[in-house]
Order: sequence, then structure tokens, then C-alpha cells
Amino acid sequence: MVAIRKSSVFTVLLLLLLVVGGLVVTDLAASAYIQRIVIGLGISIILVVSLNLSNGFTGVFSLGHVGFMAIGAYTAAILTLPVSLKRVNLPDLPRWLAGVELSFLPATLIGGLLAMLVALLVGLSLMRLSGPYVAVATMGFLVIVQVILVNWDSMTRGARTFAGVPPHTTLWWVWGWTILTVYAIWRLSRSDYGRRMMAIRDNEIAAQSLGINVMRSRLLAFCVSAFFTAVAGSLWAHFITSFSPKAFYFAQTFSVITMLIVGGMGSVSGSIVGATLITLLSEVLRNAERGVNLGLVQIPPVYGGSQILMAVIFVLVIIFWPNGLLGGREINFNRLWARLPPARRKEVS
Repeated sequence: MVAIRKSSVFTVLLLLLLVVGGLVVTDLAASAYIQRIVIGLGISIILVVSLNLSNGFTGVFSLGHVGFMAIGAYTAAILTLPVSLKRVNLPDLPRWLAGVELSFLPATLIGGLLAMLVALLVGLSLMRLSGPYVAVATMGFLVIVQVILVNWDSMTRGARTFAGVPPHTTLWWVWGWTILTVYAIWRLSRSDYGRRMMAIRDNEIAAQSLGINVMRSRLLAFCVSAFFTAVAGSLWAHFITSFSPKAFYFAQTFSVITMLIVGGMGSVSGSIVGATLITLLSEVLRNAERGVNLGLVQIPPVYGGSQILMAVIFVLVIIFWPNGLLGGREINFNRLWARLPPARRKEVS
């Protein structure tokens, strides 16, 4: 038991060291284009891992989590927007809010807590549903958020672009939150609460017969997931610096769910793998849309082709790998550690 714990601690520290080392190299040597991809990848990992807590570990398939991303983005953006810009862009803000200008971290936390509160109020009714009913209901929540964003002109500028957001998001902010999100949800999934969630997912009736409170477990996952999703929204808003309500609708929902399905629901490491593969593949396909010259063969520009190919890949994964690449399993680093020769194992430890 002590050896297993020792190898687990070593694995976590080694992975953390590799991530930090990669970030240092990216920050010092990579181009601005590569840095943007790495920042976008970190935000995607937060979104997918957060969604996996609700969809993968409790079996409640939510289609409305991008609504929490919108809440985090708009809340944090309003709170960090300079007062001088608020007078111009948001002249009808309430007086108590018009003079507020917070730093990045408090605004992000407030956005996350507000999304968690909304998730609690919404989840008190939605988490009583199951199967396709909860999917349709959460989609209705997404539509409601979209309608509010478009029509609440005094707070969100309506359908117009929300501009002037301070560019606070950096490589280190994003990946600091990414590491925190992955660790928090990984620990939660392996706690007593996580085992209850998975028991409900596998057999709700059997879980109830064992005395597990189905509503409480689902609501916990829904609220924690909403918090980290809103944090990702704040990071994204302060990275893009200008956005509109249409950025938080079906296209973004489809993208996050594709990453989740490809990696495998119920697997934290699968969420990371899925987000990484889809992010990199999307970037390659987006560049290929402009046309590819292969010498004798020249492929003309096909704008929008990347979205079509992503949809085809999504369908193929569902047909041939219905459980995703990892199928609910985690990457077992301890098994890799155990394969090292005994002498090498002693040397490393």
C-alpha cells in the first residue's frame, strides 16, 4: 500500500514537472500562434473535464453547460471592465455596478460562484429528471441563457459585440486553473462522493436501495461542474477580449461534447486526450480550409470543411468506439511505473 501511494505521488509530481517544463518552453520560445493554441487547449480541457463530472460520472447528459460558460464570461467581463469604458459601452448599468472595477481573480471567482448558484437553482428541478428528458431540459436552459443575453441590452449590450475586456488571460493563468480543475475533479471522482455518483450512473435503483441520495449527488456534480465551466468562460473572455452571445450557443456545445465523446465519458484522462486531439485536429483542418498544394495535386479552398469533417469524425467515433478512446478508463501510470526494472525504480525513488 505504501509503495502504491509512493508511486502515485511520484507520478503526480512527474506529470506536474513535465507540464510546467512544457509551459516554460512555450512561454519563452514558442511563437504567438503556438501560445494561442496552448491557451485554447487549456481552456478546452477545463470545459471538457468539468462537463465530464456531470455527464460522465453521474450519467446526467447535460447540453446546457455552455450557458454557465456564458455566465462566467459576461460576469467577469463586466466586473473587470474599466469604469471609463463602462460609461461608454454600458451606460445603463445599475449605479452600484457602474463604479465597480475588480481585478481578474476576484471577478473570475464571482463569475464561478454566480454560475454555481444558478446551477443550484436550476438543478433543484432538472436533476430530478433522467435520460433524454434532462438533456432536453438542459438544452432549454441554454436557450433561456441565450435569450437573456440577446435581450438584456443594459447589461450585456444585447446581440452587439461586448468589447473592451482587459486581456488578463495568460498562459500561466489558464494552465494554473487547468491543473487545479483536473486535480479537483480527479480527487472528487475518487472520493466517497465520486463513488456514489458512479453508482447512480450504473444503476440508479440499486444506488437508492443502498441509501444513496441521488438528488444530492447529481446536484453536487452539476454545481461543481458549473463553477469550473464559468471559470473557463472568464478565461476565454479575457483572452478573446471581444465576443457576442452567439459564441455561447450550439456550435460551442457541439465542440465540447465532441471532445468528451471522443475521449470517453467517465474518464478524466480521457477528457484531456479528447480535448487535445480535437483541438489540434481542428487547427490542422482550419489551416487546410485555405487550400493545400501537394505539387501535382492542388486542393482548392473549402471554407467550412473543417466543421463537416469534425462532424464526420464524431459520427465515426460513435459508430466504432461508442465508449470513446478510453471508454471510461483512466491511464494507469502506476502500471507504467511498475514496468520499470527494479534497479531503475530504486534509482528514481
